[in-house]
Amino acid sequence: MKHDYIIVGSGLASIMFAEQLRLHNKSFIVISNRSQQASVVASGLYNPVVLKRFTATWNAAIHLETAIPKYAALEQLLGVKLDYVLPIHRVFNSVKEQNNWFLACDKPLLTDFLNPKLVDNKNLSIKAPFGFGAVNFTGRIDTQLLIELYREFLLKRNQFVEETFEYKDLIENSEGVEYHSLKAKHIVFTEGFGIHKNPFFKYLPLEGTKGELITIHAPTLKLESILKSSIFVIPMGKDRYLVGSTYEWTDKTNDPTPEAKSELLEKLERLIDCEFEVVDQRAGIRPTVVDRRPLVGQHPNHKNMYVLNGLGTRGVLVAPSMAEALYNSIEKSTSLSEEIDINRFE
Repeated sequence: MKHDYIIVGSGLASIMFAEQLRLHNKSFIVISNRSQQASVVASGLYNPVVLKRFTATWNAAIHLETAIPKYAALEQLLGVKLDYVLPIHRVFNSVKEQNNWFLACDKPLLTDFLNPKLVDNKNLSIKAPFGFGAVNFTGRIDTQLLIELYREFLLKRNQFVEETFEYKDLIENSEGVEYHSLKAKHIVFTEGFGIHKNPFFKYLPLEGTKGELITIHAPTLKLESILKSSIFVIPMGKDRYLVGSTYEWTDKTNDPTPEAKSELLEKLERLIDCEFEVVDQRAGIRPTVVDRRPLVGQHPNHKNMYVLNGLGTRGVLVAPSMAEALYNSIEKSTSLSEEIDINRFE
């Protein structure tokens, strides 16, 4: 069967690229064994500010402008709520941090995102004597639900094949590529950390950073914003909160560990003062790149093969604009930014 595109992978990058194709009436099919967990276990947080240093994230305003309407359109398509708009309250640990916040508020790239008025802590369950700084244009996307429902959407349209992609069976020809009974003009790999098994793109310097999260049930916490200290605490409804995340560079498994749980609990107990119970723990490998920029573009030798990867810790924020950039590059011959083009590693 002939398609315009084959997409390998079914995480956030895959969904965003598939949406570009669907909206432009391009035919496609997605192949995935759903082995990569990064999007499924992600916090779903979108936040335009690096809150450790009070700096704007890379191209924050541009990514936000693209991302928010895309998630709203997916809500309409799938008939569910995905975008939970919530302020982030950065916990201050000292008067010095408060002063640094005020200085950051005056920086041109941060003016729209940082609220110069300090927020007093009135929640007896939170340890924050120096109060909070509020970040605007933040929230959480329910990535787990999005991935689940989008897969069901594709299955109903016969556009999803659940199997492990066999690279040795991919054949190039003058019209594009062939894979088993499928033919396509182009193939796009959106495999996250799975790129290490991809013979065509494994040369790219994607490191992978393991992150772990716990979910707690805390009936008396009554938190109505996202808390950010050395960890984040995100309200999930029904007195449940997502707490994360850890950063581990050597362990490349998706298995939760007691060490990560201990680390998160230790940090959590420094932040909140109430009873809680751990109800879940999960782990995944974030596709991180040495220069902290995505991997987007055409293979230097295989002209019908493309990659969309390396979205890292800001995947929810950057995936929509990266998918759009790749689509425009393929279909409209628009040049990719040097920052994201894989040619920087050729």
